[in-house]
Amino acid sequence: MSAVARVVVVGAGLGGLAAAARLAAGGHTVTVLEQAPQVGGKLGWYARDGHGFDTGPSLVTLPQVFEDLFAATGDPLATVLPLRRLDPAVAYRFADGTTTAVPGHRDAITARLDADLGPGSGAQWSALLSRAEAMWRATEQPFLRSPLAGPATLARLARNVADLRTIAPGRTLRGLGRRHLTDPRLQMLLDRYATYSGSDPRRAPAALLTVPYAEQAFGSWYVPGGLRRLPEAVADRAVERGAVVRTDADVAEVLVEGGRATGVRLADGAVLPADVVVCNADAAHLYGRLLPARVPARGPRAALRRVTPSSSGFVLLLALRGRTPDLAHHTVLFPTDHTAEFDALFGRQGPKRPVADPTVYISAPDDPATRPDDDSESWFVLVNAPRHEPGRGVDWTADGRAGAYADLVLARMAARGLDVRDRVRWQVVRTPADLEQETASPGGSIYGTSSNGARAAFLRPANASPVPGLFLVGGSAHPGGGLPLVTLSAEIVAGLIGPA
Repeated sequence: MSAVARVVVVGAGLGGLAAAARLAAGGHTVTVLEQAPQVGGKLGWYARDGHGFDTGPSLVTLPQVFEDLFAATGDPLATVLPLRRLDPAVAYRFADGTTTAVPGHRDAITARLDADLGPGSGAQWSALLSRAEAMWRATEQPFLRSPLAGPATLARLARNVADLRTIAPGRTLRGLGRRHLTDPRLQMLLDRYATYSGSDPRRAPAALLTVPYAEQAFGSWYVPGGLRRLPEAVADRAVERGAVVRTDADVAEVLVEGGRATGVRLADGAVLPADVVVCNADAAHLYGRLLPARVPARGPRAALRRVTPSSSGFVLLLALRGRTPDLAHHTVLFPTDHTAEFDALFGRQGPKRPVADPTVYISAPDDPATRPDDDSESWFVLVNAPRHEPGRGVDWTADGRAGAYADLVLARMAARGLDVRDRVRWQVVRTPADLEQETASPGGSIYGTSSNGARAAFLRPANASPVPGLFLVGGSAHPGGGLPLVTLSAEIVAGLIGPA
């Protein structure tokens, strides 16, 4: 596109803001519309009585992606938003009482795992990471940084037989892990990476092995003051480049005339004309509600019907008295039988149901911005949970369900050595129903569609919709969920639209 375009971005999540910054820097006239009172989308923040909580992602991986974004739109990232490397980023506690922590630098992993889990453990994990590195090199440019083009995308990945064999398109994450890892604790550690996309490791593709590789090769990072500062900084950059960001502006419809997107209609009836619409809303919300049914989008709608929606999450925000010795930024408490967890989440062995003995993820940044004083802590506690589906699945608004499940999670934490029940000043419970209401993600799906199935990545909605002038960014579109991929979706879309 060689002329200045009027661009409307629907949603001020990280993907929408990154697209706005790039497009405004490219000379286009950009307006961002956000239904909530603040920017950030799922990168939320909750504050009360001096306690503060990131309510979405709690660490940054692939920092180069964000460095590229800021370099392409103005001053470099380091001058705007310092990042702090975490080492270790995550500590693990297993049901048998053993513990370990994966160091932030790959060259230290082997010795640490050998010491904690037994001789040979480190070598097995390192060998698997070497396979993951080869996967990364084969997929980063043709898949993560390029538009989705159906079978042609797979053809790019298969430019030689060695690459295709490395990617192992017919193998699952669990299958590949079981082939290389003999210790059930290492297998459990690997399986958890399926939850990065709300997926089942028994069905998720082996290519998800690139997630732990990226963590350990490029580090895990924290934004002092909370990760909510990241979308705020990107919003500031977009505004600096000339974009307008409007909050409390709920989009009710994407307008289509003459076969192409021509703007949006807000819930209050106001119409904003546009030459280009970039949608950062969930793809299911776009194709199911924002686009009129008469608009021809059979392919994406059919694909969304064929994929498994991602799971959701049940959250406790815990304002605690006192400090916990030797607490990592992240702590993962594994159950005895984590396969039963996936059975519950995805409806195997019966209907979908809250997990009776879930993996518990605790984020507790050592950051003065998150606590009122040095004798306090603020914990964000997450367990994987089935989506909110009243009438068909779990109804998270049912009387007493949320409170009873909160008590169960606290009891499971206590059983695994982290009993904080007598330290709780107050707690806030957030269910999948709350996530659906706050972010317009159907059922509270954290990542839109899961990665379940060998073809799931190729069924994910493309960045260029079938409607000319309508593009998709964010975790429910290609290349997927997680902060780096969401930001890469914006880079892809800005490239498709081009500068003015």
